[in-house]
Amino acid sequence: MEYFDFGGGAWERMLSLLGEGPISLVSGLFLMLFVLFGAGYLILRSNQRLRTLYVVLFSLYFYFKLSGIYLLLLLFTALSDYIIGKRIYRRKEQGQRCRGWLALSVVINVGILAYFTATNFFVDSINAIYGDGTLDWEAVVKPAGVSFFVFQSLAYVIDISRGTIKPLKHLSDYIFLLSFFPKVMCGPLVRAKDFIPQIEAERLVVERKDLGRAVKLLVTGLIKYAVIAKIVGSQFVQPAFDGSLGDSGVVALMAVYGFTLQIYCDFSGISDIAVGIALLMGFRLPDNFDAPYKSATITEFWRRWHISLSSWLRDYLYISLGGNRKGSFRTYLNLFMTMFIGGLWHGVGLCYIIWGALHGLALALHKVWLKLIPNAKRFGEEMHSVWRLPATLLTFHIVAFGWLFFGSALMFPQSDMQVAGDILHRIAHNFSLADVVPMVQSSGFAIATICLGYVLHFLPKRYDRAMCNFTTRSGWLGGALILIVAIWLVMQCDAIMLAQSSDGAATMSALPMYANY
Repeated sequence: MEYFDFGGGAWERMLSLLGEGPISLVSGLFLMLFVLFGAGYLILRSNQRLRTLYVVLFSLYFYFKLSGIYLLLLLFTALSDYIIGKRIYRRKEQGQRCRGWLALSVVINVGILAYFTATNFFVDSINAIYGDGTLDWEAVVKPAGVSFFVFQSLAYVIDISRGTIKPLKHLSDYIFLLSFFPKVMCGPLVRAKDFIPQIEAERLVVERKDLGRAVKLLVTGLIKYAVIAKIVGSQFVQPAFDGSLGDSGVVALMAVYGFTLQIYCDFSGISDIAVGIALLMGFRLPDNFDAPYKSATITEFWRRWHISLSSWLRDYLYISLGGNRKGSFRTYLNLFMTMFIGGLWHGVGLCYIIWGALHGLALALHKVWLKLIPNAKRFGEEMHSVWRLPATLLTFHIVAFGWLFFGSALMFPQSDMQVAGDILHRIAHNFSLADVVPMVQSSGFAIATICLGYVLHFLPKRYDRAMCNFTTRSGWLGGALILIVAIWLVMQCDAIMLAQSSDGAATMSALPMYANY
């Protein structure tokens, strides 16, 4: 998949001067640049203005490496909402209404998302109805991370209109908020009221416990993103979805379980890396995942999955629609519409719509269940309840069913419904436990990785705390050694996948699945 298109040789030549290909938080180029960046950062971090400008320049270069000319789109978003935010604050101080300015920000930001998310779908639909060539429109390439910086910017303006925060004084500080390189690609989304004080802080202190936690996050993030997700995705899920591993229902079901693990490891892994890198610099980003497949209800799942996005949808969409303030039916409808729109946020297509509608319906039904059965909550969400295990299994399979459609749209956008239907057909009509042994024999390495990934996911939290304590006690030297070992492990797994690749091409993508959101 192409993540950027410069539309001319000049931009490509400029890019080649700064390093070939796109950059990501797990690339060798980024590791080299971050070491050089870190040396300068250590010198400048005690001066707030110089530190801010230095990080902004590196962040803008990082985003240029992700999306090329679309860096101008990020700067346009920053400039427009910086000005709008100041206008809204000034009008509120004067006791005047500011709905017009707020509406302008919504139109700009939603318009950007709509253009990059929906244009290809509508052009393809019209051409399919009226014949190819009816609309001669070049395919729109979605810039990496566009949804994240647009959501971040829109939340900033809404917070000013609600009186939650004051506008930033310097444009450079606002560009910092939007473009901060650890989070610009895949989040997490930060709350302006929590992150702005860190930008404006005179000194940023990295304590020993921060170092230990950062090392732990970087190690677990690398293992999840660059080992488990890549092995499972390239060695099993992708070929199983496209039919290369045969038409066995057992293989199809295991592929659904595999993608369910893959998308968690891919996204939570890159989020862990982002939080860890920021923590090394003294910035605290919010945790984004909390073992979501341990959830006993769909509501609990959305408190554990992509926490910063689910919180954003709740605070800026669900509450804006009326939340639970307008009666039971409106509550259920608002939940459904929030998740339905969340599906469209990922992409305009039937599979994304089904995924969003499924979660919206499940959340609404859970609310109905809690209303009809007064003691229902304790059946699923009490830690030691006898009902928690079956409730967790049910929730997991509802989520996995949704991931089937999501994965089909993500991997095969042109034939997503056909792929999803084929997977379901194979599971329903060609399922035989006799196929388990041949599957393990042909894909044993990937199957073992899937099993290991789920075992690690369901480990009690005390093991995570123990690892964090261990990396904290290891100090700077020990932490560096642990990171070197983790990077070596990633390189070995990459070498194994390269050796197993039939065409000799590298199997590890440069950017995570969610980079083009």
